[in-house]
Amino acid sequence: MNRSIYIKNVRVYKEDEVVSNGGILIKDGTIKAIDSLDKGIQTITEDAVIIEGSHLNAIPGFIDGHIHGADGADTMDATERSLDTMASFLPQEGTTSFLATTITQSFESIEKALANVGNYKQKAKHAEVIGVHLEGPFVEKSKAGAQPQEYIIKPDIETFNRWQELSREKIRTITMAPEHDGDGSFIHHLNQIGVNVSAGHTDANYEGIKKAVNDGLHQMTHLCNQMNGIHHRDIGAVGAAFRLEELKAELIADGIHVSSEMLQIIYQNIGSDRLILITDAMRAKGLPDGDYELGGQPVKVKNGKAVLENGTLAGSILKMNDGARNMLGLEGVHMRDIIKMTAVNPAKQIGIFDRKGSIVEGKDADILLVDDDLNIKYSLCRGNIAYKGE
Repeated sequence: MNRSIYIKNVRVYKEDEVVSNGGILIKDGTIKAIDSLDKGIQTITEDAVIIEGSHLNAIPGFIDGHIHGADGADTMDATERSLDTMASFLPQEGTTSFLATTITQSFESIEKALANVGNYKQKAKHAEVIGVHLEGPFVEKSKAGAQPQEYIIKPDIETFNRWQELSREKIRTITMAPEHDGDGSFIHHLNQIGVNVSAGHTDANYEGIKKAVNDGLHQMTHLCNQMNGIHHRDIGAVGAAFRLEELKAELIADGIHVSSEMLQIIYQNIGSDRLILITDAMRAKGLPDGDYELGGQPVKVKNGKAVLENGTLAGSILKMNDGARNMLGLEGVHMRDIIKMTAVNPAKQIGIFDRKGSIVEGKDADILLVDDDLNIKYSLCRGNIAYKGE
């Protein structure tokens, strides 16, 4: 049983209001009550841990729906130790839950990684591994990016079903190229079983994405990267994300994958209701510049940029609070917008908003205490203090 925690003197960002000088009571890993200065909670026990918020902001923990690795570990290592490493590292950047993300590789490598996530036991004071983002291998070779081309295959329902069973039904999002699902049966099947289908590493044009939306496509993977951009005679996949309200869009807000000027244009055209901030981070996150590996390919990291030998971007070393801070610096973006893009939208997109993504009584106590610049002062994962900053 967890000790009760009472957070006091914080600005609480609830779903529908902001409570100034508020307090949050946490018990047994969940949010039990939220109060304001003039309405105290009467159920604080004598042994409760008191956190003095000093008028910080209490916001929902970040949900990273697309992350390959961190601190030297990678999902494709297929070991409990690697998932532990990632899950223990991420709270320092405000991530309290994440989708362990695979990469295009051999069937054997993918299946080991999926089984590893399926069998993984959550640890206290760690970010929660809420499932898998299966990135590839059903993608387009001409838009492979850092996905090893030799392992790319066509969409196959039987293969996916076997992998979902191996993962113990943990695959929540899949990145695929919709143009290779001609009759839409693959996307339709995934949609029917509740898997979030995201178009990425795709050569589809605007009409192709529009058709895929009708089949059950709901998302775009790392918008702008490895997809067709906007042209005046075909607005492409990026234009589809602008125009089609059915689509959410992942965004790597590191200023490298997408320039700051383009981030502003994207925000003005899509807005916080449909954007999902991700890191797409690889194992070098949190480590010095040097030589690393992604999907069996050598990666060089220098000055915040991870690239293959041919110069292709190979994921990022972005931290979630840095990406959120970059967005907060844009015109028209406020703290409430950051909450939508880092917590509300990803939770809704993968069907866990009933327990995560907002500060509401009864939900998991995944809570961040941050200053106005999104520096992390406390990260709580399911009611446990997982990180305490300076």
